[in-house]
Amino acid sequence: MSRILVLGAGELGLPILHSLAHGASTSPPSSRPTITLLIRPSTLSSPSPSKSQELSTLRDLDVSFLAADIATSTATQLAYHFQSFNTIISCTGFAGGPGTQLKLLHAVLEAGVAHYYPWQFGVDYDITGPDAADGLFREQCEVRQLLRGQEKVKWTIVSTGMFTSFLFEPFFGVVEGLENVGAGGEVIVRALGSWENEVTVTTPEDIGKVVSRLVLEDQRTGVVFTAGDTVTYGRLADLVEVKFGKDKVRREVWSLDDLRAELENDPENQIKKYRCLFAEGKGVSWDKASAVNEELNIKTTDVQGFLSSKG
Repeated sequence: MSRILVLGAGELGLPILHSLAHGASTSPPSSRPTITLLIRPSTLSSPSPSKSQELSTLRDLDVSFLAADIATSTATQLAYHFQSFNTIISCTGFAGGPGTQLKLLHAVLEAGVAHYYPWQFGVDYDITGPDAADGLFREQCEVRQLLRGQEKVKWTIVSTGMFTSFLFEPFFGVVEGLENVGAGGEVIVRALGSWENEVTVTTPEDIGKVVSRLVLEDQRTGVVFTAGDTVTYGRLADLVEVKFGKDKVRREVWSLDDLRAELENDPENQIKKYRCLFAEGKGVSWDKASAVNEELNIKTTDVQGFLSSKG
């Protein structure tokens, strides 16, 4: 019987848990995988109202809970918890701070977990390299190097591109003003680098569906790619104009030189690092037709579909 542990129940962890639970529910009871969420003891004992509702929903889906704190635990302490599972999926994001992904990997290796899905849900770090975005992804590249240098643990990396919603977050600056368009305001669409630059995006819900299929059925190893859509910034602007009207949309270009200058003046700003990375355009997009979701016939939400739910 497969014993699956998910680390984290945030923007990506929750959809993965839901997809795993629904997928597991179709298995015969005698061979049904068990699904467990690793969660901080404080969150489990004193959850906020919203978190309490999330945990209640997960319980209804037969998800169990394991109380442990990744931040305060050593790799050996985590390995003690991990050794009871044969599949671990890390959905911790970057919130744990530097060193967290390497600590988790060392714990997985020490525990002898059969199959590991590390937190690599993003761009193609093999292409961007360790020095991109001022070294923001150096640890991600180290994780890949260590995984490839061992044969004890099987691993699958799921490269997803940007979360689709991130394109429309005002703080990122690519699409701004959606919240005001209903009151007569304008929407600004900005190209990072140029209008011809491409970006691949996938929603967390679609990533959840892909990961669930990979874990429960496909079980392939190595690096795979998802793509809800791959669009140029010009195409993105076109879609926003179709949705809200050309007269309500203003286009701007943030050149790579200007973005680099902004980063030089604010070198610790991670959002400005991300903007430079996507403006450089290396390792941030791939052909949707070759994505694993297309191969597995998993329906995903494209940018037009995502926009249909806005405003």
